[in-house]
Amino acid sequence: MRSKSLVILFLFFVLTLNLFACQQKKASLPNPENTDYQTVTDEIGRQVKIVNNPKRIISLAPSITEILFALELGQQVVGVTSYCNYPTQAAKITQVSDTLHPNLEMVISLKPDLVLISTASQLEQFMAKLSEVGIPVFVIKSQSVEGVLSSIELVGQITDHKTQAKNLTTSLKKRLEAVKEQIQGQTPPKVFFVVGTEPLITAGKSAFITDLINLAGGKSISDDVATEWPAYSIESVIARGPEIILSPGGHNFDSSDTKSVKATLPKGLEVTPAVRNEQTYQIDGDLILRPGPRIIDGLEQMTKLFHTKEK
Repeated sequence: MRSKSLVILFLFFVLTLNLFACQQKKASLPNPENTDYQTVTDEIGRQVKIVNNPKRIISLAPSITEILFALELGQQVVGVTSYCNYPTQAAKITQVSDTLHPNLEMVISLKPDLVLISTASQLEQFMAKLSEVGIPVFVIKSQSVEGVLSSIELVGQITDHKTQAKNLTTSLKKRLEAVKEQIQGQTPPKVFFVVGTEPLITAGKSAFITDLINLAGGKSISDDVATEWPAYSIESVIARGPEIILSPGGHNFDSSDTKSVKATLPKGLEVTPAVRNEQTYQIDGDLILRPGPRIIDGLEQMTKLFHTKEK
């Protein structure tokens, strides 16, 4: 049930990916006296005026919360969503949102000098209202693993934690390069990623998870579909013969102990090589669906499944 709830929530998130086109209105920021500011372009092209070294930050996405804590900014975070479950300290912070429905009054009451949001989970109207009251809203939009690294460096820039961001991304890049070396010369297995089963939903060409599969040395059978999260027919899956079927596990899933997802798959897929050869797996959804620092953990686990599977 946890896995099904995760998938439903994730599907709801991705349906809002293209809702953002507003430009931030000119407004005075909280407590502007004797304060220096920086003007920075966020990841959807908006010019945002932000106080230097912000002290009160609200994160409205689990991935952003993880980035902030990884950059040693946990003490500056005054508000998070109810889905921000990592690290454990995040659960002690005031919850201002279920991610999709931020509480505007609560956000304002916390007097943030910066609100960070994800294009996968926030609403245009909410952004506009915060701008009207002078609270800067900065949008993070990571659609690839390289994009995650760029986002981390950008968050480090706007929060005056450039050194921490550089150290973190350097470490993550080394691990990424190690994965690339590991898969050299390996034959990419054909992979089918299951986002939802009723209807059957997978990842298309521009989806974040497709980049992750490719970097792990796999070949998504649906990477030629232009739609980001397309419905996919049973017949199409069978015709393309995936060798591995992968799906996200629930919260706190033990990703070191991969589990078969055979029982959760739609009827008909039992004829695929993946099911026949018992190559159906789950990985902790928090590691592969959140564009944050732990995405490299998910990449490493995915690589291990693709290339060091027990036969």
